[in-house]
Amino acid sequence: MTLTSATVFDDGLSFFDGVVAQIQPGDWDKPSPCAGWTALDVLGHLSTALNMGASLLNGEQPTWPEFDRPADLVEGDPAEYYRAAAQRCREALVGADLELEMDTPMGKRTVADRLAFPAIDLYVHGWDVAEAAGIQVEIPQDVIDFTHAYIDPFPADVVRGANGAFGPEADVAPHASPTEAFLAWTGRTPL
Repeated sequence: MTLTSATVFDDGLSFFDGVVAQIQPGDWDKPSPCAGWTALDVLGHLSTALNMGASLLNGEQPTWPEFDRPADLVEGDPAEYYRAAAQRCREALVGADLELEMDTPMGKRTVADRLAFPAIDLYVHGWDVAEAAGIQVEIPQDVIDFTHAYIDPFPADVVRGANGAFGPEADVAPHASPTEAFLAWTGRTPL
């Protein structure tokens, strides 16, 4: 079965929730694989993706908050902050018009198409937070396949680098797991 962005997004909310459920309060201040960011910074950054997803599902253009550090976006208890954001996304997903076309810098795109990036972010950043806390997670193969199907057609300069979603591909061990190989493809290496 081919996954849709809505399914990956919905399942990704649960995936990230599973990571958050294992995080101890002190883990939020630990460094993440994202250079210069703590696990709390990753959560703050992810909150912009979740807000984008909820806006898209509601048929609205996303807005971007201003902040000095992504962690500044997280209000109160990080786990509760995430759960509230995830609940807003789940509510917006119910009855959303995924075929609605919206204007983007790349022309008209459907909500389903635009939802793919926030959906992928839930898994990649779920791994980032888990890695910061020393928690082992595996990204499902069908999500890895979905990500490649969505991302691979984009030019490398759009995907990688200072303004892209990923850094340069990292080296991967010959016997790496599918998750390890995928994360190396996104430019990540374990801490």
